[in-house]
Amino acid sequence: MKKWGINVAQAFKAVTNETSISFRRSVALIVATAFIATSLCLIGNSHDVVGASGATRTPGCTSSTASSATLLPKIGGVTRTVIVHAPSGLDNSKEHALVLNLHGSGSTALEQEGFTGMDATADTNRFIVAYPQALIPDGTGYDWNVPGVPLTGGRVVPANAPNDIAFLTSLVGVLEHRYCINPLRVYATGFSGGARESSQLACDDSTLFAAVAPVSGLRRPTPCPTQRSVPILTFHGSADPIDPFAGNGQEYWTYSVATAEKYWASQDRCASKPKNSTHSGVKLTTYAGCSGGATVSLYEIYGEGHEWPGGPTLPSSITSFLGPQSNAINADVIIWGFFKAHQL
Repeated sequence: MKKWGINVAQAFKAVTNETSISFRRSVALIVATAFIATSLCLIGNSHDVVGASGATRTPGCTSSTASSATLLPKIGGVTRTVIVHAPSGLDNSKEHALVLNLHGSGSTALEQEGFTGMDATADTNRFIVAYPQALIPDGTGYDWNVPGVPLTGGRVVPANAPNDIAFLTSLVGVLEHRYCINPLRVYATGFSGGARESSQLACDDSTLFAAVAPVSGLRRPTPCPTQRSVPILTFHGSADPIDPFAGNGQEYWTYSVATAEKYWASQDRCASKPKNSTHSGVKLTTYAGCSGGATVSLYEIYGEGHEWPGGPTLPSSITSFLGPQSNAINADVIIWGFFKAHQL
């Protein structure tokens, strides 16, 4: 199995030998380490670490340089972890778009960075991508606190769990003080549990996030107090065994993805009937004519499982659990094209 011209197993062995860190033996980690080894993004190597009690920074656009970093900001009285990737040589005298990319349940920020491969798209298109990390423990990773929604397996959200919506909203302000960010071009995406959380951001922070693109986990929360029509883009495999396309899954997953899209179309006051097109095993359903120039679009990838479309190649031991992969489309490229077309 190869990706980026490197054997994943060899990459995993090389990275662990060099850093003497006991990396997680999960799918996202295997992919992340391969990605890290080939792009030289090892924490402590190309990332500088900024402590929660570090010196106060001036607003980002007055800084002379921008660099990738692992940040440890203290937000809501709690130290959080955020990996930020800023393209090399980014001009900090110009404002740039910011994309928050949220990991799935039981995963981490580092794993999401490798699992999605979005750094490469950020480098090509010169935007900043941040990978925040949740705090509710789940195996070797963490879960997001989605308001009013149980965790995987029906587990109850701990009483002391932080308010992650407040964290993510505050995080944007923190990043604006380190990087030169265009406040009209702040976006959110995420996978699975991160998709549910980004769906919530669209409802609760519609004047902060210009558009959202949940992957394998779109929901339309209730209530959904948007103050504007939020452009929505989503991707979902028709053979997803974790969050079934037709719904009827876990407690957090009842209605279908098509129903979620329809709910958002109603929320955004779009035309009642969508336009459909099918090409190369992918069905695109788009609701147009929405208020404020928004659109609501769904890419259904036939035969794909619980995956990031066009993402890293995974071993059969993993796809036997998550379902088949597909390279019919590249989610990163399409997401950025969608974000680029929408701003506040």
